[in-house]
Amino acid sequence: MQRYFVNTKNDVFNLSLDDSYHVIRVMRNKIGEEIEVVIDKEVYICEIISLKDDVVTVKKIRLEQQNSELPCQVTIAQSLIKEQKMDYVLQKCCELGATEIIPLNTTRSVVKLDKKENKKIERWNKILKEASEQSKRVVIPTVRAILDIDDLCELDYDIKILCTVNEVTTSIKRVLSNDLNGARILFVIGPEGGFTDDEEKKLISSGFIATSLGNRVLRTETAALYALSIINYILMR
Repeated sequence: MQRYFVNTKNDVFNLSLDDSYHVIRVMRNKIGEEIEVVIDKEVYICEIISLKDDVVTVKKIRLEQQNSELPCQVTIAQSLIKEQKMDYVLQKCCELGATEIIPLNTTRSVVKLDKKENKKIERWNKILKEASEQSKRVVIPTVRAILDIDDLCELDYDIKILCTVNEVTTSIKRVLSNDLNGARILFVIGPEGGFTDDEEKKLISSGFIATSLGNRVLRTETAALYALSIINYILMR
């Protein structure tokens, strides 16, 4: 059953034009069929009661007890990478339970957005919404405005992890050995060329733990997914 996110307090309501198009043209749902609608982190089974003027109207039928979220909050600070790779990272991080994505501008970032930032963030939020619907989440991860290393150093989290290939590191297993329930965790992922020594020194001096993800060097679009997969495994119920 397809899932949609709606902001309303009414028992009968219309879906957005984009969601209505998806219901009518993509899913080809009919009057009387049911869909899932997430309202304020709660999942409702709703019946389609009208398709007038290509706008879908539904009514709440019942509340479903569902919770697919991780018991901790995981933020991924992903260095800016090429469009298709960034889209992939956003989609998969959402599927794996990330709470927030921070696009990060670094010295070796290949992509420089300049005046395109707002359009990119709008597009990224749409990707996260669709991924949240597909993966049956009850929240949509948020995308922050693009930050740089100095901005990132000012953020406050319970655990701040710098994923690095440098020799002086702590294993990810050891860093995540404590109880993670309720923890706020920040992973920072470098660009394709890695962080500069100066960037790593700044992050470490501001409380980031230099952490190894294993013996192999991962691509930047793989590192965040690997880290999230480990957290999912640790917290598996």
